[in-house]
Amino acid sequence: MSALESNLTPEIYQGQFGTFTITDRDRQGVIVYRSALMVAAVSFAIATLLVLLPESSSERPSPNTLSLVTWLYVTFSVALGIALITIHIYMTILHRALQLFWAIGCASAIGFSLYYREPIGSIVYEHPLTILGIGFTFAALTGIFFKEAFCFNRFETKILTFLVPILLLGHLTSLLTLNIEAILLTIWSGLFFIFASRKAFQLIPDDIGDKSVFKHLENQK
Repeated sequence: MSALESNLTPEIYQGQFGTFTITDRDRQGVIVYRSALMVAAVSFAIATLLVLLPESSSERPSPNTLSLVTWLYVTFSVALGIALITIHIYMTILHRALQLFWAIGCASAIGFSLYYREPIGSIVYEHPLTILGIGFTFAALTGIFFKEAFCFNRFETKILTFLVPILLLGHLTSLLTLNIEAILLTIWSGLFFIFASRKAFQLIPDDIGDKSVFKHLENQK
């Protein structure tokens, strides 16, 4: 076999239920997943900076800033939705549940925006009970953190798996002070960016997983 033929021959992997190969489509899906995570992380980080950094003598962000935060949230939500489509999760019911959570969260954000006629940042800040709807989006994000922590033992996703619910529930119940919320939000955005950045350097087959398991589960249906 020539060197060219060897390069064209896909590598065969041994899975739990048989052998499998990784196609270009599989690799493209992983690239889309990781790119979506990066877009979501960057959008979230920028929005966090805009909300927390002081604007001259004003105690709260200006209307223009809050409008920009809204568009960053839209970008974050769309990117998260793409990530939830392309992520590889063995349990189909869990995968669909995370996608459903994302859809509920997005629908809630749209509904509250139409009802209150305010930027999304103001709505969440001034009306903590909206977390009961919008929070589903972040529950889906936490699902990704949990999956990554379980599969790859990443320290940042282990922390985020607990930090995100604590911050959301703390804001919902008003048990956390504004200073503590600001600190937790900063840690969240920083660790989220670290997580997305580290994914860019991870081997692509890692995110594809054992395709023989997917086929076995599909055959069981």
